[in-house]
Amino acid sequence: MSMQHIAFLSPMALSIRAAIQRLLPAGYTIAFAETNERAEHALMVTTADFIIAAGTFVDADLIQSATKLKMIQKWGIGIDKIDLEGARQAGVTVAITSGASSAPVAEHAIMLMLAVLRRLPLAHRSLGEGKWIPATLRTVSYQIAGKTIGLLGFGNIAKHVAKRLKGFDVHVQYYSRSRADHATEQQYEVEYVDYETLLASSDILSIHIPSNNDTHHQINAQVLAKMKPGAVLINTARGEVIDEQALIEALRSGQLSGAGLDTFEGEPPAADNPLLHMDQVVATPHSAGAVFDNVANIVGHAFRNIEKFTAGQPLSPEDIVISFGK
Repeated sequence: MSMQHIAFLSPMALSIRAAIQRLLPAGYTIAFAETNERAEHALMVTTADFIIAAGTFVDADLIQSATKLKMIQKWGIGIDKIDLEGARQAGVTVAITSGASSAPVAEHAIMLMLAVLRRLPLAHRSLGEGKWIPATLRTVSYQIAGKTIGLLGFGNIAKHVAKRLKGFDVHVQYYSRSRADHATEQQYEVEYVDYETLLASSDILSIHIPSNNDTHHQINAQVLAKMKPGAVLINTARGEVIDEQALIEALRSGQLSGAGLDTFEGEPPAADNPLLHMDQVVATPHSAGAVFDNVANIVGHAFRNIEKFTAGQPLSPEDIVISFGK
């Protein structure tokens, strides 16, 4: 078999590249993008048999220009930046690394819950400003114990969140279009409720749904108004599922007491985005899965998919987005 070439279209630090290079299977070469510039990517894909993309736009024109391309492998699970119709027309398989980032993203979601409840940015900033405000923090900070945590969606990440919340003395409930079986609900100690109940009774609502035409702005002004007054909203999914202006208004009015956001409608968000300047909001730069000690897990998963495809072996159904033969 001739050497197969992988174009890694997302810029990565040298330490990450080195970790990826160490896991590169025999029979493959890999080239790393230096920038997010489309011109560079267009040049890279002309010789690519495979593309690995992490947060990079892969549009139809880019796919069409990659005349040797067989497969697009997503680093992670979000496919909103990949032109799936363009891939179908070109006969290119698209796969994800299902579950590979679930644990760190779940940790991040819980971190955001705690940071919002305890007003971590306000506490940290006040010390830097020479202020000592424990009395003030006591009026706006809350513990997680005794709260009802609602999970919107119950995929891999939501299950990891539920598993990690077991020691926090909370009640965990969820809504998903497909209800889990009884054994799974018992395993994760979660209760299934309908969507309206989830909104009305959750002290903290954590979003775990994909971004697509059906979920765009699913969390809008009408939905936010149905949430429990003073609730906290957590989003480690995709920014497009929330109407940001409606969220800003809900926070300003006090309908919501706080939000923890790892994703935004436009990324990166503008520096003057009000969400970045509210004491009751904790914001992170789409970094929930960005931990060094999970790199080997993700890239190993991606490389295994590429090797299976090359060998004509089936990929896990959970990883397949679009499937074409070798």
